[in-house]
Amino acid sequence: MSTQSTATAPQGDALDAGVLKIASVVVLGAIMAILDTTVVNVALQKLTIEFSTSFDVIQWVSTGYLLALATVIPVTGWASDRFGTKRLYMLAIVLFLAGSMLAGMAWNIETLILFRVLQGFGGGMLMPCGMTIMTRAAGPQRIGRVMAVLGVPMLLGPIGGPILGGWLVDAVSWRWIFFINVPIGVVTLLLSWRLLPKDAPEPSGRFDFVGMLMVSPGLAALIFGVSKIPSAGGIGAVEVWLPALAGLVLLAGFVVRALKVPNPLVDLRLFKNRTFTVAMVTMSLFFVAFLGGMMLLPTYFLLVRGETTLHAGLLLAPQGFGAMIMMPITGRLADKVGARKIVVPGLVLIVGAMAMLTQVGATTPYPVLLSALFVMGLGMGCTMMPITTSALQTLQPKDMARASTATNIVQQTAGAIGTAVMATILAALLAGKFGVPTAQGQLAATAAILNPESHTAATGLAADAFSTTFVWSLVLVSLCLIPAFFLPKSRPAVPSEAGDEITPPALVH
Repeated sequence: MSTQSTATAPQGDALDAGVLKIASVVVLGAIMAILDTTVVNVALQKLTIEFSTSFDVIQWVSTGYLLALATVIPVTGWASDRFGTKRLYMLAIVLFLAGSMLAGMAWNIETLILFRVLQGFGGGMLMPCGMTIMTRAAGPQRIGRVMAVLGVPMLLGPIGGPILGGWLVDAVSWRWIFFINVPIGVVTLLLSWRLLPKDAPEPSGRFDFVGMLMVSPGLAALIFGVSKIPSAGGIGAVEVWLPALAGLVLLAGFVVRALKVPNPLVDLRLFKNRTFTVAMVTMSLFFVAFLGGMMLLPTYFLLVRGETTLHAGLLLAPQGFGAMIMMPITGRLADKVGARKIVVPGLVLIVGAMAMLTQVGATTPYPVLLSALFVMGLGMGCTMMPITTSALQTLQPKDMARASTATNIVQQTAGAIGTAVMATILAALLAGKFGVPTAQGQLAATAAILNPESHTAATGLAADAFSTTFVWSLVLVSLCLIPAFFLPKSRPAVPSEAGDEITPPALVH
């Protein structure tokens, strides 16, 4: 298979031109998918007015995309082996392009939600499939470098999305938040056809239909239930606990079954690899803690400081700059030393920055806030991709598709849980400050802040709520240090091509 030859070709430490070409294609696809999510989020208010609908209904523009993502990700590992990663990646781009074009032409809210689901089916395959292509092309000894490259769109999306989305909605039209994907997608599709290596399908057994009917709806139900926590005001609401419980039951059933059948949809035998398991635990805690905390920052700038969406996006830029400084450095280091030596210092930086944010007030000087964001970005550059690198370094090339699928499932689920938890804590604190039910906390704070008579007092109360929420985020990030100390402290051995399990020297403590 040509992909194997690419991966096993003689390789130096640096990424060669062939790998960089492949990386450019994958990064373009990732930028398209990640940017789209953040661009759409800032346009929800405009879409509510455009389609004369309620905020609960318009949320399905984002929720529908997220659920489609969760549904299709588990299938990606099997499909990558069965049809080849290049074919699947191009199919994902076509689906995403079609969804983007149709969403831009939507004539009512129902069609917009439907076309966003189509987008989600494509977007859900882009990241795991792209990760598989890049890690196979670079080989296990250079995974750190390619993960650093793939980390760029993960940073640019949350930072550039609000800026681009705010400008498109205000200056052009909401339809262009979808049409903007078309030229990027066409270029990515052409480059994929020209530059990605051909790979032959490797059918590894029958498709696990029963597993799909358990894990895909299970993930979707769990994420849907969790995503309803902020609007419902807590986990006691039926629309929260019922789908979440159903999702957990389905996922638990899948785990029990997957350990018994020969070719499960998600290969849980990967977790026999201790390094992979520790990395996944660390990643889960990190995404819950960190992504949840990051949701607070733009909301603080918009609600407490009265910034526009565009300005709020610009104020987050130091975080991206810090991460972009560190990522190339940690990418090289991750291929030479153990992840523990990179991730633990990174988490310490994030803890320090988060501690600064626990002191945030209504008039905290911007240089202090931007400094905290820059330090946090440095920490991000030391954590996100090195953790993923650690998970993949000791795996064999044939396991990359299934491992990329498992990694993306963890990221999506943990991110959704973290965002919902922090949003609920913030809403509850705001509700307590303004004397309203939890579900109305942010709405009451916004109304009080917009009232000139109560503005000063209201911004102070809202800032107090944010600082306390950051304390919770600080605690969760600090807990990430526990599994991080179990990450490898030296460079893992490169897996052999023979397919035998190995015990990396990194596991000797």
